[in-house]
Amino acid sequence: MSDRLQVKLVRSRAKANTHQRKVLDGLGLKKRDQVRDLEDTASVRGMINKVNHLVQLVEK
Repeated sequence: MSDRLQVKLVRSRAKANTHQRKVLDGLGLKKRDQVRDLEDTASVRGMINKVNHLVQLVEK
């Protein structure tokens, strides 16, 4: 079984630029305080790194 990451949107998308909003859409994060369970892959880690000021990794 592959590792999983839980990602939470902790800041609003309102002031994020268009590219950052597209990254958040790709992660499936639409609303503040929403938590998603994602696969731990290099591409997902890269997306999280692009919006690290808006999201937080949740401890399981």
